Amino acid sequence: MTEPHPSTEPGAASEPHPVTEPASGADLAFLRRAVELSRRCPPSRTAFSVGAVVVAADGTVLAEGFSREVDGHDHAEEAALAKLPTGDPRLRGATVYSSLEPCGQRASRPVPCAELLLAAGVPRVVVAWREPSTFVAETRGAGLLEAAGVEVVELPELAEEARAVNAHLLD
Repeated sequence: MTEPHPSTEPGAASEPHPVTEPASGADLAFLRRAVELSRRCPPSRTAFSVGAVVVAADGTVLAEGFSREVDGHDHAEEAALAKLPTGDPRLRGATVYSSLEPCGQRASRPVPCAELLLAAGVPRVVVAWREPSTFVAETRGAGLLEAAGVEVVELPELAEEARAVNAHLLD
Protein backbone atom coordinates (compact mmCIF):
# COMPACT_ATOMS: atom_id res chain seq x y z
CA MET A 1 0.00 0.00 0.00
CA THR A 2 2.97 2.31 -0.35
CA GLU A 3 2.56 5.23 -2.71
CA PRO A 4 5.56 6.99 -4.25
CA HIS A 5 6.55 10.26 -2.65
CA PRO A 6 6.79 13.01 -5.28
CA SER A 7 10.38 14.06 -5.78
CA THR A 8 11.47 17.65 -6.09
CA GLU A 9 14.30 16.70 -8.40
CA PRO A 10 13.66 15.43 -11.92
CA GLY A 11 14.81 11.87 -12.34
CA ALA A 12 15.32 11.31 -8.61
CA ALA A 13 14.14 7.98 -7.22
CA SER A 14 10.86 8.08 -5.37
CA GLU A 15 10.76 7.00 -1.76
CA PRO A 16 7.95 5.41 0.24
CA HIS A 17 5.70 7.55 2.37
CA PRO A 18 2.81 6.92 4.72
CA VAL A 19 -0.49 5.88 3.20
CA THR A 20 -3.26 8.41 3.63
CA GLU A 21 -6.55 6.70 4.48
CA PRO A 22 -9.95 7.79 5.71
CA ALA A 23 -9.59 7.94 9.47
CA SER A 24 -11.60 5.72 11.78
CA GLY A 25 -13.05 7.29 14.91
CA ALA A 26 -10.65 5.31 17.09
CA ASP A 27 -7.62 6.32 15.02
CA LEU A 28 -8.57 9.99 15.25
CA ALA A 29 -9.21 9.79 19.00
CA PHE A 30 -5.90 8.09 19.80
CA LEU A 31 -3.96 10.40 17.49
CA ARG A 32 -5.63 13.44 19.09
CA ARG A 33 -4.43 12.08 22.43
CA ALA A 34 -0.88 11.90 21.02
CA VAL A 35 -1.14 15.54 19.94
CA GLU A 36 -2.39 16.46 23.45
CA LEU A 37 0.61 14.69 24.97
CA SER A 38 2.97 16.66 22.71
CA ARG A 39 1.82 19.83 24.46
CA ARG A 40 3.39 18.52 27.70
CA CYS A 41 6.90 18.46 26.25
CA PRO A 42 9.44 20.74 27.90
CA PRO A 43 10.31 23.41 25.31
CA SER A 44 13.32 22.89 23.07
CA ARG A 45 14.86 24.84 20.22
CA THR A 46 16.63 21.73 18.95
CA ALA A 47 13.94 19.03 18.97
CA PHE A 48 10.29 18.56 18.08
CA SER A 49 7.58 18.18 20.69
CA VAL A 50 5.91 14.84 20.01
CA GLY A 51 3.36 12.67 21.77
CA ALA A 52 2.83 8.92 21.37
CA VAL A 53 0.19 6.41 22.45
CA VAL A 54 0.63 2.63 22.26
CA VAL A 55 -2.70 0.83 21.85
CA ALA A 56 -3.28 -2.94 22.00
CA ALA A 57 -5.32 -4.75 19.35
CA ASP A 58 -8.34 -4.72 21.69
CA GLY A 59 -8.20 -0.92 22.03
CA THR A 60 -6.57 -0.85 25.46
CA VAL A 61 -4.02 1.93 25.95
CA LEU A 62 -0.79 0.18 26.94
CA ALA A 63 1.43 3.24 27.36
CA GLU A 64 1.80 6.92 26.57
CA GLY A 65 4.85 9.11 26.25
CA PHE A 66 6.10 12.46 25.09
CA SER A 67 9.40 13.97 24.07
CA ARG A 68 11.74 14.85 26.93
CA GLU A 69 9.33 13.25 29.42
CA VAL A 70 12.03 11.81 31.71
CA ASP A 71 15.29 12.78 30.02
CA GLY A 72 16.12 15.69 27.75
CA HIS A 73 16.92 13.25 24.92
CA ASP A 74 13.77 11.09 25.13
CA HIS A 75 11.63 10.81 22.03
CA ALA A 76 7.90 10.17 22.47
CA GLU A 77 7.83 6.63 21.07
CA GLU A 78 10.92 5.74 23.08
CA ALA A 79 9.34 7.09 26.30
CA ALA A 80 6.12 5.14 25.73
CA LEU A 81 7.87 1.86 24.86
CA ALA A 82 10.11 2.19 27.95
CA LYS A 83 6.99 1.86 30.14
CA LEU A 84 6.30 -1.64 28.83
CA PRO A 85 8.17 -4.86 29.59
CA THR A 86 10.76 -5.84 26.98
CA GLY A 87 9.19 -8.38 24.64
CA ASP A 88 5.62 -7.58 25.73
CA PRO A 89 3.57 -9.87 23.43
CA ARG A 90 0.76 -7.27 23.17
CA LEU A 91 3.06 -5.12 21.03
CA ARG A 92 2.85 -7.64 18.18
CA GLY A 93 -0.77 -6.57 17.59
CA ALA A 94 -0.48 -2.96 18.73
CA THR A 95 -0.76 0.35 16.94
CA VAL A 96 1.48 3.25 17.87
CA TYR A 97 -0.05 6.69 17.39
CA SER A 98 2.50 9.49 17.05
CA SER A 99 1.96 13.17 16.39
CA LEU A 100 5.09 13.10 14.17
CA GLU A 101 6.58 10.41 11.93
CA PRO A 102 8.96 8.28 14.05
CA CYS A 103 12.57 9.26 13.48
CA GLY A 104 14.71 7.18 11.17
CA GLN A 105 17.96 8.74 12.35
CA ARG A 106 18.99 10.72 15.40
CA ALA A 107 22.03 12.36 16.90
CA SER A 108 21.23 12.03 20.62
CA ARG A 109 20.96 8.23 20.86
CA PRO A 110 22.23 5.30 18.81
CA VAL A 111 18.82 3.78 17.98
CA PRO A 112 16.14 5.80 16.17
CA CYS A 113 12.47 5.35 17.05
CA ALA A 114 11.63 3.51 13.82
CA GLU A 115 14.14 0.82 14.78
CA LEU A 116 12.78 0.67 18.35
CA LEU A 117 9.29 0.07 16.94
CA LEU A 118 10.60 -2.65 14.64
CA ALA A 119 12.44 -4.36 17.50
CA ALA A 120 9.25 -4.26 19.57
CA GLY A 121 7.31 -5.95 16.76
CA VAL A 122 4.72 -3.18 16.32
CA PRO A 123 2.79 -3.89 13.07
CA ARG A 124 1.02 -0.53 12.60
CA VAL A 125 1.92 3.14 13.11
CA VAL A 126 -0.44 6.09 12.64
CA VAL A 127 1.01 9.60 12.33
CA ALA A 128 -0.41 13.09 12.04
CA TRP A 129 2.54 14.78 10.41
CA ARG A 130 5.48 13.67 8.28
CA GLU A 131 8.82 14.79 9.77
CA PRO A 132 10.14 17.93 8.06
CA SER A 133 13.86 18.24 7.33
CA THR A 134 14.36 20.81 10.11
CA PHE A 135 16.92 18.72 12.02
CA VAL A 136 17.85 15.94 9.59
CA ALA A 137 18.69 16.15 5.91
CA GLU A 138 16.73 13.01 5.07
CA THR A 139 13.63 11.90 6.92
CA ARG A 140 13.23 8.16 6.57
CA GLY A 141 11.36 6.74 9.54
CA ALA A 142 8.23 5.79 7.58
CA GLY A 143 10.34 4.24 4.83
CA LEU A 144 12.25 2.06 7.31
CA LEU A 145 9.01 0.89 8.88
CA GLU A 146 7.29 0.17 5.57
CA ALA A 147 10.32 -1.66 4.18
CA ALA A 148 10.03 -4.02 7.16
CA GLY A 149 6.31 -4.61 6.54
CA VAL A 150 4.84 -2.18 9.08
CA GLU A 151 1.65 -0.46 7.97
CA VAL A 152 2.19 3.31 8.23
CA VAL A 153 -0.90 5.50 8.01
CA GLU A 154 -0.86 9.30 7.85
CA LEU A 155 -3.92 11.24 9.03
CA PRO A 156 -3.27 14.72 7.63
CA GLU A 157 -6.44 16.11 9.20
CA LEU A 158 -4.44 16.40 12.45
CA ALA A 159 -1.18 17.63 10.90
CA GLU A 160 -1.91 21.30 11.53
CA GLU A 161 -2.46 20.63 15.25
CA ALA A 162 0.85 18.74 15.45
CA ARG A 163 2.66 21.52 13.56
CA ALA A 164 1.13 24.21 15.80
CA VAL A 165 2.79 22.66 18.88
CA ASN A 166 6.12 23.07 17.05
CA ALA A 167 5.49 26.46 15.42
CA HIS A 168 8.49 28.01 17.22
CA LEU A 169 10.78 25.64 15.28
CA LEU A 170 9.21 26.23 11.89
CA ASP A 171 9.34 30.02 11.59
